[in-house]
Amino acid sequence: MRRWSRTRLQLFLFLVVFSLLLLSSIVHDERTIRTREASTAQPSFPTHFVAETFDDLDWSKACTTVRSYRAKWSPAAERRRQHQSREEGCDAFSGRWVHDNSSHPLYEEASCPYMSDQLACRKHGRPDAEYQRWRWQPHGCNLNKWNATEMLEKLRGKRLMFVGDSLNRGQWISMVCMVQSAIPDGKKSMTPNAALTIFRAEEYDATIEFYWAPLLVESNSDDPVNHRLNDRIIRPDVLGKHAAQWEKADILVFNSYLWWRSGPKIKLLWKPDDDGICQEANGPDAMKLAMETWADWVASTVNHLAQRVFFVTISPTHLWSREWNPGSEGNCFQETNPIDEEGYWGSGSDMHTMQMVGSILGRLQPKVVVLNITQLSEYRKDGHPSIYRKFWEAHSPQQLANPVSYADCIHWCLPGVPDVWNELLFNSL
Repeated sequence: MRRWSRTRLQLFLFLVVFSLLLLSSIVHDERTIRTREASTAQPSFPTHFVAETFDDLDWSKACTTVRSYRAKWSPAAERRRQHQSREEGCDAFSGRWVHDNSSHPLYEEASCPYMSDQLACRKHGRPDAEYQRWRWQPHGCNLNKWNATEMLEKLRGKRLMFVGDSLNRGQWISMVCMVQSAIPDGKKSMTPNAALTIFRAEEYDATIEFYWAPLLVESNSDDPVNHRLNDRIIRPDVLGKHAAQWEKADILVFNSYLWWRSGPKIKLLWKPDDDGICQEANGPDAMKLAMETWADWVASTVNHLAQRVFFVTISPTHLWSREWNPGSEGNCFQETNPIDEEGYWGSGSDMHTMQMVGSILGRLQPKVVVLNITQLSEYRKDGHPSIYRKFWEAHSPQQLANPVSYADCIHWCLPGVPDVWNELLFNSL
């Protein structure tokens, strides 16, 4: 009997030891497989938004070999994951445009010394001024009336920074023009145009700044002047250089869209020292990578109790008049009134991109407040500079004979639509 008991005990111990060895072998094999997969897969996203910087990177030689990038997402999956939250009560972004001679424009074009020649439409010959006299009226409620002094009090001791492309620069110029008349001469100043341009309101110890980062992540288009290049290259998982400029601001207003929509495919440079190997992606896929890197920075860095972050949605274009006037073959040229069809959507607002951006922003609440300017701006086919702006390139006789061919239906005249975006920002503060 004792011999049998010893045999059972030995058998039990043998099974325990065998099981432990088997489990250890399985875990080791699994780790080995994962390691091999990680070493052969394309770079995981995001690696780190402040990865090593290469200040002396020669972008012109960065991509000598280009491979196709395959996105790991689908529009249907994004729609399923998209989370849209609406505050109870008034939706300030749903409404209509009301012609209002008494309250708009909020300032005169000629009275703002910081006006851009690209946006000064009356100065450059626009014959009508009605585009300046439209007020946004939400359904079922009213916006707080714009007050420049109140806005400056909100900014007292703070840095307000707009970050993005030329459309966000237009909103920044709009904000400067909206407040500057409330500041005495000699108490306001503007730094020279650069990647970071700063307007100072000395008595309020406040700044209103613009930082050029059209693709949010680091790219070969980060020069605020020399950025019209044949190839567009981004570092999709790196924005450390940019974040160093904006991370100390108290209020941040971001945008990004136009540069992903126009031009050739975008090259993805994951590692500058990787023998010049790049991947190539279409605009929406590349934009998603950049947005995820930016979202990673927001999620890991922003304290929403001390820092306010806003994201401005798509600013629509009006390139095809047949979309609001079937049978016509023009664009925004000579348009003088808004579209009066409620719920109008044109091709200038890409729904696919909006769904992708919405899914990312939905995960960042309450750290990010969305300024949903897309629908309200869709109505304003009359608000673009068209041919009434300063152009940096000379036009051919053929173009001059056909103004539709070179009309700017992307940017916005000032005073105009971006002033309303800033009224919405004012109400959100």
